[in-house]
Amino acid sequence: MMEMDFITILIAVVAIAVAWKILKGIVKTAALVLILAVAAYFVFGGFA
Repeated sequence: MMEMDFITILIAVVAIAVAWKILKGIVKTAALVLILAVAAYFVFGGFA
């Protein structure tokens, strides 16, 4: 289970980096919040 958490966090970090470079303004903010919310859901309360 621990390796899945690590992979989820790694994917979230990559997605944040991509969103940071590509998106602008409120769309960037919304994308970053969504990425972090999804990652938190999977790491802390996912399909357990």
